[in-house]
Amino acid sequence: MYHPEQRLFGGWLLAFTLVLLLMLPFPVAAGVSAVKTVDGLKQPWGMAFLPDGEILISERSGTLRRIHNGKLLAAPVSGLPAIEEHGQGGLLGLALHPQFAKNHWLYVAYAGKGKGGYSTHLARGQYQDGALTQWQVLFEATPKSDPGQHFGGRIVFDRAGYVYLSLGDRGERDSAQDLSSHAGSVIRLHDDGRIPADNPFVNTPGAKPEIYSYGHRNMQCMALHPVSGQVWTCEHGPQGGDEVNIERAGANYGWPVITYGEEYGGGAVGKGATQQEGMEQPVLFWKPSIAPSGMAFYTGDKYPAWRGNLFVGALKSELVSRVILDGNRYVNEERLLENTIGRIRDIQQAPDGYLYVLTDEDKGGLYRLELVEQGT
Repeated sequence: MYHPEQRLFGGWLLAFTLVLLLMLPFPVAAGVSAVKTVDGLKQPWGMAFLPDGEILISERSGTLRRIHNGKLLAAPVSGLPAIEEHGQGGLLGLALHPQFAKNHWLYVAYAGKGKGGYSTHLARGQYQDGALTQWQVLFEATPKSDPGQHFGGRIVFDRAGYVYLSLGDRGERDSAQDLSSHAGSVIRLHDDGRIPADNPFVNTPGAKPEIYSYGHRNMQCMALHPVSGQVWTCEHGPQGGDEVNIERAGANYGWPVITYGEEYGGGAVGKGATQQEGMEQPVLFWKPSIAPSGMAFYTGDKYPAWRGNLFVGALKSELVSRVILDGNRYVNEERLLENTIGRIRDIQQAPDGYLYVLTDEDKGGLYRLELVEQGT
């Protein structure tokens, strides 16, 4: 397994020549510009592109916003329950059912409150014309707890129609190695919330049967590989050690037993191990951290040279990482939009073939990535 620690300290040849874009509001290197399409969003977290062209945007405070005909509507979506904005938790990821055009099911991850504190919930409602109806809570992570960090919250459907939800360790790191807790895991369900009979821990005494993989810290990225159909995730390390992983049934991804990060302020996490038998290695990791959030594989026609690349948003580093792969193997990275538009919370490919990003700001925006011809 290749460990890309060496390449993350510099020495890069960018895929494009450095250009100066004096006439654009957000000039960047590498021939890429970020065109703001919508502003006025408050700490947006996730987005969903509907078949009719409408875009839904979740705001962490608990509001679901509508973009219709390119404009942000003043009235939010109705029908959501009370969302608990608690620390990093709130209204989080969104996903459309694979048959959304027929059944209108919108899936929502959010922080909910109950006995013992807070946890990440998964629910769905039928969305149409600015309203959610038939609200159904499909899953609540247990045990609930009081810390305000590491809720995870990304949602993905695979080709077989199973739904996956990423869960953080809730700041209680040892829970990620405890199969009697949902914390620090990826869960896998049928679209109606039923537990699949072939989930890896269904017959393990004391284990949560929803768990698909475990040993994660805080995954705020999740995407389906367009060729293999495998679920990929990306998670925050502590201080360094952000990881990209390929999810495998029953696999242990090591946190906090192994990590390429260190304690905040310095010092080893645990015994300082980076590998251990029976624990997975990442496809790549970043050291120092970029704080990844949002992830997408590009399959469109707007940037032909980028087809098959993996794109990861970054909060701390305020950039988009373009990761070049050879199958499942890391090859190279190009950093786009660095320190130009702010903290990147989510990135997705829209039906129009462009990549769009959300900025995690009190005055956040939705931006479209466009290539810029050399010499303009």
